[in-house]
Amino acid sequence: MNVDKFVCKKYEKMSFKELAKAPVDAIAGVSEGDARLLKEAFNVKTVYDLAKLKYVKWAEAICTLAEGEA
Repeated sequence: MNVDKFVCKKYEKMSFKELAKAPVDAIAGVSEGDARLLKEAFNVKTVYDLAKLKYVKWAEAICTLAEGEA
């Protein structure tokens, strides 16, 4: 999978395991300021932390279920 559109340039060569441990601002479009706010609000420090955040999972579930509604 080509992740160069999803992560900042300095993280493009990392494995997925390394990316999961990378700071959340490794994700393209997430600034250092955004990362700081995520840490303050939800203690999110890494890409893994963000992916496992219960609020993210709840939002994904709501959107998935909404797609199936008539």
